[in-house]
Amino acid sequence: MVLEDASVKGASPEGWARAALAAMERHGADRLVAEVNQGGDLVEQMVRMIDPMVPYRAVHATRSKMLRAEPVAALYEQGRVAHVRGLGLLEDEMCRMTAQGWQGQGSPDRLDALVWALTDLLIAPAGVARPSVRSL
Repeated sequence: MVLEDASVKGASPEGWARAALAAMERHGADRLVAEVNQGGDLVEQMVRMIDPMVPYRAVHATRSKMLRAEPVAALYEQGRVAHVRGLGLLEDEMCRMTAQGWQGQGSPDRLDALVWALTDLLIAPAGVARPSVRSL
């Protein structure tokens, strides 16, 4: 269940770091996931300046936003993701991402954040080997 679009516009680096940490706190998140292609070390530095012990994972985009969104789109098609009400701006961005790519103005930052979050929660864990007991 997608609970919130915590996007902020026009905030300083400290402002967006505080907003991200506040959203994490509101929802009892296990970790903060941040794309660092544009901000590099600044993202983690700002977050750690406010909360040095926050569980943090940096992600690097190596594929286009459209390609990153495809596995998440499959989750929606399978009925594995739903939204609370009030996420209109996010959903508008979702509707503008087509098989031909982004059909809107600017960058789909809200959608990209959603893709990273759902990838971390629902897709990436499937590729992690689970601990098991082997018999000899």
